[in-house]
Amino acid sequence: MYKEIFARAKHYEDTSTRFLMDMVKIPSFSTKEKEVAECILKEMQEIGMDDAYIDPLGNVIGRLGLGKKVIAFDAHIDTVYPGDLSLWDFDPFAAHIKDGKIWGRGTVDQKSGMASMLTSARIMKDLDLAKEFSIYFTGTVMEEDCDGLCWQYILQEGEIKPELVVITEPTNLNIYRGHRGRMEMEVSIKGLSCHGSAPERGDNAIYKISRIALEIEKLHQNLRYDDFLGKGSICVTQVFFTGPSQCAVPDSARIHLDRRLTFGENKESAVAEVQDACKKAGYPDATIEILTYQEAAYTGFVYPTEKYYPTWVTPLDSVYVQNAADAYTKTLGTKPLIDKWTFSTNGVSIAGMKGIPCIGLGPGNEIYAHAPNEACPIEHLTKAAAFYAALVYRLSQEK
Repeated sequence: MYKEIFARAKHYEDTSTRFLMDMVKIPSFSTKEKEVAECILKEMQEIGMDDAYIDPLGNVIGRLGLGKKVIAFDAHIDTVYPGDLSLWDFDPFAAHIKDGKIWGRGTVDQKSGMASMLTSARIMKDLDLAKEFSIYFTGTVMEEDCDGLCWQYILQEGEIKPELVVITEPTNLNIYRGHRGRMEMEVSIKGLSCHGSAPERGDNAIYKISRIALEIEKLHQNLRYDDFLGKGSICVTQVFFTGPSQCAVPDSARIHLDRRLTFGENKESAVAEVQDACKKAGYPDATIEILTYQEAAYTGFVYPTEKYYPTWVTPLDSVYVQNAADAYTKTLGTKPLIDKWTFSTNGVSIAGMKGIPCIGLGPGNEIYAHAPNEACPIEHLTKAAAFYAALVYRLSQEK
């Protein structure tokens, strides 16, 4: 069966390629995914899924089967912006094939995962692999802006209750089983404005926030380390201020913090560390806020959430990790590297918040995510599609 699955994936290679190029040609930034969601829905309907729809948040969801075992495959369908176009050798949305790769924004992060997912659905239908399952294929929105919000909505407001979710973010065809969590904080401080010609009359908020920022830099060096996930991190990524004019001492300032959380770190410990940094800088009265995401989806729906995204790890000896490794070897002919992502995924809500096991495998290498001249090897689409179908077959053998 594993050989037949791979043969079917190879048979559909041109279909996988065509569909990925169709999606790449449609810009789909966070909160602006409507057209690509409709493209995916049409593809699901052409495959002949048992159900296919777009939910109120804008996620596009397809289903094969009506069995008691519920699993899901997830790909987010939004992308980051292209950035400086002078760094690209071509139009980021002019999807094309060169050197055995498909080039364009989103080919790695992560429309290739969606293309392989739907090819695997074709294989599952051809080989009747879904009969014991309800298998969901989710094209989720707003992940680049707020990872996991889409699955918070699905799990809290929808009817999908999976025993396993396969995340198809890029892994360079390795099997991943976790990553660090993250959170977004702002530290703000008050000052006192006065005329810039006599700064001693005021209290410069930029100087104050700068001293806090330097303590944050020191904090980064002393954060917790985990043997699997590595070290936690913290970084000042933005600086803001207010003041009456360019000739006045600023009366307030704030910094935005990107905090990555390794195993054993959490929201409370991270806030306490920043409070301590503010004290060391001499400003215990500084205000620390965990930010809230409350942007409207392309459907107009607003589903606010705190910008805290928990760490998660699926144990190496999990039956899902072991079955995935077995299916990988039998289908692709080599043993997989089992590792972790550097960045964050929708697993923060699925596994981190809700405790539902996740594993990951996706086409493309994550080092090309968010980079100019993004490209994914065509063979990755085929191998990922074969793996997804093979995993379903392997799980069907579990009694």
